[in-house]
Amino acid sequence: MLNIHVPKMFTALTIGLALTFGLFSLAQAELQETVPVGKFSLAQPGENFPPSWKPLTFEKIPTHTRYSLVKEGETVVVKAVSHQASSGITREIHIDPKKYPVVEWRWKVVNVLKNGNVYEKSGDDYPARLYITFEYDSTKVGFFEKTKYEAAKLIYGQYPPSGALTYIWESRSPIGTMVPNPYTDRVNMIVIESGETRLNEWITEERNVFEDYRKAFGENPPNISGVAIMTDTDNTREHAVAYFGDIIFKKSVNRQE
Repeated sequence: MLNIHVPKMFTALTIGLALTFGLFSLAQAELQETVPVGKFSLAQPGENFPPSWKPLTFEKIPTHTRYSLVKEGETVVVKAVSHQASSGITREIHIDPKKYPVVEWRWKVVNVLKNGNVYEKSGDDYPARLYITFEYDSTKVGFFEKTKYEAAKLIYGQYPPSGALTYIWESRSPIGTMVPNPYTDRVNMIVIESGETRLNEWITEERNVFEDYRKAFGENPPNISGVAIMTDTDNTREHAVAYFGDIIFKKSVNRQE
Protein backbone atom coordinates (compact mmCIF):
# COMPACT_ATOMS: atom_id res chain seq x y z
CA MET A 1 0.00 0.00 0.00
CA LEU A 2 1.19 3.53 -0.79
CA ASN A 3 2.49 5.42 2.22
CA ILE A 4 1.88 9.19 2.12
CA HIS A 5 3.84 11.69 4.28
CA VAL A 6 2.46 15.14 5.10
CA PRO A 7 3.00 17.62 7.98
CA LYS A 8 0.48 17.17 10.79
CA MET A 9 -0.53 20.83 10.81
CA PHE A 10 -2.10 20.23 7.38
CA THR A 11 -3.71 16.93 8.40
CA ALA A 12 -7.30 17.44 7.34
CA LEU A 13 -6.52 19.74 4.42
CA THR A 14 -4.09 17.24 2.93
CA ILE A 15 -6.04 14.04 3.53
CA GLY A 16 -7.40 14.34 0.02
CA LEU A 17 -3.85 14.22 -1.37
CA ALA A 18 -3.40 10.76 0.14
CA LEU A 19 -6.38 9.38 -1.72
CA THR A 20 -6.11 8.12 -5.26
CA PHE A 21 -8.31 5.03 -5.36
CA GLY A 22 -11.89 4.14 -4.57
CA LEU A 23 -13.66 6.87 -6.57
CA PHE A 24 -17.42 6.71 -6.41
CA SER A 25 -19.73 7.55 -9.31
CA LEU A 26 -22.29 10.17 -8.33
CA ALA A 27 -24.63 8.94 -11.06
CA GLN A 28 -24.49 5.47 -9.58
CA ALA A 29 -24.93 6.87 -6.06
CA GLU A 30 -28.21 8.55 -6.97
CA LEU A 31 -29.79 5.12 -7.41
CA GLN A 32 -28.89 4.03 -3.89
CA GLU A 33 -30.39 4.81 -0.50
CA THR A 34 -26.98 4.62 1.15
CA VAL A 35 -23.37 5.06 0.05
CA PRO A 36 -21.01 2.60 1.79
CA VAL A 37 -17.65 4.16 2.62
CA GLY A 38 -16.05 1.73 5.05
CA LYS A 39 -17.55 -1.76 4.95
CA PHE A 40 -15.00 -3.21 7.34
CA SER A 41 -17.49 -5.84 8.50
CA LEU A 42 -17.14 -7.59 5.12
CA ALA A 43 -13.38 -8.11 5.58
CA GLN A 44 -11.58 -10.95 7.31
CA PRO A 45 -9.69 -10.34 10.56
CA GLY A 46 -5.96 -9.99 10.07
CA GLU A 47 -6.10 -9.33 6.33
CA ASN A 48 -5.00 -6.15 4.54
CA PHE A 49 -7.31 -3.17 4.24
CA PRO A 50 -9.19 -2.79 0.96
CA PRO A 51 -7.11 -0.87 -1.64
CA SER A 52 -9.55 2.06 -1.40
CA TRP A 53 -8.26 2.67 2.16
CA LYS A 54 -4.71 3.99 2.44
CA PRO A 55 -2.37 5.04 5.27
CA LEU A 56 -1.83 8.69 6.11
CA THR A 57 1.42 9.57 7.90
CA PHE A 58 3.17 12.83 8.79
CA GLU A 59 6.67 14.01 7.92
CA LYS A 60 7.94 14.83 11.40
CA ILE A 61 6.17 12.05 13.31
CA PRO A 62 8.17 8.81 13.02
CA THR A 63 5.91 6.72 15.27
CA HIS A 64 2.63 5.69 13.67
CA THR A 65 -0.66 4.50 15.08
CA ARG A 66 -1.25 0.81 14.29
CA TYR A 67 -4.46 -0.07 12.48
CA SER A 68 -5.66 -3.65 12.02
CA LEU A 69 -8.81 -5.56 11.15
CA VAL A 70 -10.00 -7.58 14.15
CA LYS A 71 -13.11 -9.46 15.17
CA GLU A 72 -15.24 -7.91 17.92
CA GLY A 73 -18.03 -10.31 18.80
CA GLU A 74 -19.39 -11.42 15.43
CA THR A 75 -18.25 -8.36 13.48
CA VAL A 76 -14.95 -7.33 11.89
CA VAL A 77 -13.90 -3.79 12.78
CA VAL A 78 -10.81 -1.56 12.74
CA LYS A 79 -8.65 -1.52 15.86
CA ALA A 80 -6.39 1.51 16.41
CA VAL A 81 -3.53 1.49 18.93
CA SER A 82 -1.50 4.66 19.48
CA HIS A 83 1.58 4.94 21.74
CA GLN A 84 2.77 8.58 21.55
CA ALA A 85 2.02 8.23 17.85
CA SER A 86 0.01 9.70 15.00
CA SER A 87 -1.32 8.46 11.66
CA GLY A 88 -4.64 7.68 10.05
CA ILE A 89 -6.27 5.66 7.31
CA THR A 90 -8.18 7.44 4.61
CA ARG A 91 -10.35 6.99 1.53
CA GLU A 92 -11.33 9.20 -1.37
CA ILE A 93 -15.04 9.05 -2.18
CA HIS A 94 -16.97 11.72 -4.08
CA ILE A 95 -20.42 12.34 -2.59
CA ASP A 96 -22.94 15.14 -3.05
CA PRO A 97 -23.91 16.15 0.53
CA LYS A 98 -27.20 17.59 -0.71
CA LYS A 99 -28.23 14.08 -1.78
CA TYR A 100 -26.53 12.19 1.03
CA PRO A 101 -26.21 14.61 3.95
CA VAL A 102 -26.10 12.10 6.82
CA VAL A 103 -23.03 10.12 7.87
CA GLU A 104 -23.46 7.13 10.18
CA TRP A 105 -20.69 5.17 11.88
CA ARG A 106 -19.88 3.05 14.91
CA TRP A 107 -16.97 3.42 17.30
CA LYS A 108 -15.74 2.31 20.70
CA VAL A 109 -13.06 4.02 22.81
CA VAL A 110 -11.10 2.26 25.55
CA ASN A 111 -9.63 5.37 27.21
CA VAL A 112 -9.62 9.15 26.98
CA LEU A 113 -6.52 11.35 27.13
CA LYS A 114 -5.67 13.19 30.33
CA ASN A 115 -4.08 16.15 28.53
CA GLY A 116 -6.34 16.44 25.49
CA ASN A 117 -7.51 20.01 24.81
CA VAL A 118 -9.46 21.21 21.76
CA TYR A 119 -8.12 24.75 22.17
CA GLU A 120 -4.37 24.04 22.30
CA LYS A 121 -1.90 22.56 19.80
CA SER A 122 -0.31 20.66 22.68
CA GLY A 123 -3.66 18.98 23.36
CA ASP A 124 -4.67 18.28 19.75
CA ASP A 125 -4.92 14.50 20.24
CA TYR A 126 -8.03 12.33 20.42
CA PRO A 127 -8.63 8.63 20.93
CA ALA A 128 -11.01 8.68 17.96
CA ARG A 129 -11.68 11.07 15.07
CA LEU A 130 -13.76 10.85 11.91
CA TYR A 131 -12.72 13.33 9.18
CA ILE A 132 -14.97 14.48 6.32
CA THR A 133 -13.11 16.52 3.69
CA PHE A 134 -14.60 18.74 0.99
CA GLU A 135 -13.54 19.50 -2.58
CA TYR A 136 -11.61 22.63 -3.48
CA ASP A 137 -13.73 25.41 -5.00
CA SER A 138 -11.63 28.14 -6.64
CA THR A 139 -14.52 30.63 -6.52
CA LYS A 140 -14.42 30.70 -2.72
CA VAL A 141 -10.75 31.56 -2.10
CA GLY A 142 -8.63 34.67 -2.56
CA PHE A 143 -5.70 35.13 -4.90
CA PHE A 144 -2.96 34.02 -2.49
CA GLU A 145 -4.90 30.97 -1.31
CA LYS A 146 -5.62 30.05 -4.90
CA THR A 147 -1.89 30.23 -5.65
CA LYS A 148 -1.17 27.78 -2.83
CA TYR A 149 -3.79 25.35 -4.16
CA GLU A 150 -2.35 25.58 -7.67
CA ALA A 151 1.13 24.87 -6.30
CA ALA A 152 -0.18 21.86 -4.39
CA LYS A 153 -1.80 20.53 -7.56
CA LEU A 154 1.50 20.81 -9.42
CA ILE A 155 3.25 18.79 -6.70
CA TYR A 156 0.59 16.17 -5.97
CA GLY A 157 -1.42 16.04 -9.18
CA GLN A 158 -4.69 17.16 -7.59
CA TYR A 159 -6.09 19.91 -5.40
CA PRO A 160 -6.13 19.43 -1.63
CA PRO A 161 -9.53 19.71 0.08
CA SER A 162 -10.91 23.17 0.76
CA GLY A 163 -11.84 22.31 4.32
CA ALA A 164 -12.94 19.57 6.68
CA LEU A 165 -15.20 18.60 9.54
CA THR A 166 -13.75 16.44 12.29
CA TYR A 167 -16.01 14.52 14.64
CA ILE A 168 -14.05 13.77 17.82
CA TRP A 169 -14.21 11.96 21.16
CA GLU A 170 -12.85 14.54 23.59
CA SER A 171 -11.67 14.34 27.17
CA ARG A 172 -13.74 17.03 28.90
CA SER A 173 -15.32 19.54 26.48
CA PRO A 174 -19.14 19.43 26.39
CA ILE A 175 -20.80 17.37 23.67
CA GLY A 176 -21.82 19.68 20.85
CA THR A 177 -18.77 21.95 21.18
CA MET A 178 -17.70 23.22 17.74
CA VAL A 179 -14.29 24.84 17.49
CA PRO A 180 -11.68 25.46 14.77
CA ASN A 181 -8.68 23.16 14.89
CA PRO A 182 -5.79 24.95 16.66
CA TYR A 183 -3.61 24.45 13.54
CA THR A 184 -6.03 25.77 10.89
CA ASP A 185 -9.43 27.45 10.74
CA ARG A 186 -10.27 25.45 7.59
CA VAL A 187 -10.92 22.48 9.84
CA ASN A 188 -13.79 22.60 12.34
CA MET A 189 -13.96 20.04 15.12
CA ILE A 190 -17.23 18.88 16.66
CA VAL A 191 -17.29 17.04 19.99
CA ILE A 192 -19.57 14.00 19.58
CA GLU A 193 -18.61 12.13 22.74
CA SER A 194 -16.76 13.37 25.82
CA GLY A 195 -15.27 11.92 28.97
CA GLU A 196 -15.29 8.41 30.37
CA THR A 197 -19.02 7.70 30.83
CA ARG A 198 -19.37 5.60 27.67
CA LEU A 199 -15.94 3.99 27.47
CA ASN A 200 -15.79 0.39 26.22
CA GLU A 201 -19.27 0.73 24.71
CA TRP A 202 -20.09 0.47 21.02
CA ILE A 203 -21.90 3.66 20.01
CA THR A 204 -23.66 4.33 16.72
CA GLU A 205 -23.30 7.98 15.70
CA GLU A 206 -25.28 9.94 13.11
CA ARG A 207 -24.55 13.48 11.93
CA ASN A 208 -26.01 15.73 9.27
CA VAL A 209 -22.82 16.76 7.49
CA PHE A 210 -24.64 19.28 5.29
CA GLU A 211 -25.99 21.20 8.29
CA ASP A 212 -22.77 20.86 10.30
CA TYR A 213 -20.77 22.39 7.43
CA ARG A 214 -23.21 25.30 7.11
CA LYS A 215 -22.95 25.95 10.84
CA ALA A 216 -19.15 25.70 10.83
CA PHE A 217 -18.36 27.70 7.67
CA GLY A 218 -21.49 29.79 7.05
CA GLU A 219 -22.20 28.43 3.57
CA ASN A 220 -23.42 25.31 1.78
CA PRO A 221 -20.75 22.62 1.42
CA PRO A 222 -19.08 21.60 -1.84
CA ASN A 223 -18.97 17.90 -2.68
CA ILE A 224 -17.40 15.57 -0.15
CA SER A 225 -13.96 14.43 -1.29
CA GLY A 226 -12.86 11.96 1.35
CA VAL A 227 -13.28 10.26 4.71
CA ALA A 228 -10.61 9.32 7.25
CA ILE A 229 -10.39 7.76 10.69
CA MET A 230 -7.63 8.56 13.13
CA THR A 231 -6.33 7.89 16.64
CA ASP A 232 -3.41 10.06 17.73
CA THR A 233 -1.42 10.73 20.89
CA ASP A 234 1.80 12.37 19.70
CA ASN A 235 1.21 15.82 21.24
CA THR A 236 0.07 14.58 24.66
CA ARG A 237 2.62 11.71 24.70
CA GLU A 238 -0.09 9.35 25.89
CA HIS A 239 -1.63 6.02 24.86
CA ALA A 240 -5.03 5.30 23.31
CA VAL A 241 -6.99 2.35 21.94
CA ALA A 242 -10.14 2.71 19.85
CA TYR A 243 -12.29 0.68 17.45
CA PHE A 244 -14.15 1.82 14.34
CA GLY A 245 -17.06 0.04 12.65
CA ASP A 246 -18.72 0.52 9.28
CA ILE A 247 -19.17 4.03 7.83
CA ILE A 248 -22.02 4.94 5.46
CA PHE A 249 -23.65 8.06 4.02
CA LYS A 250 -27.40 8.11 3.60
CA LYS A 251 -30.29 10.27 2.52
CA SER A 252 -32.09 12.46 5.02
CA VAL A 253 -35.89 12.63 4.87
CA ASN A 254 -36.15 15.39 7.46
CA ARG A 255 -33.68 18.03 6.25
CA GLN A 256 -35.26 21.24 5.00
CA GLU A 257 -33.92 22.51 1.69
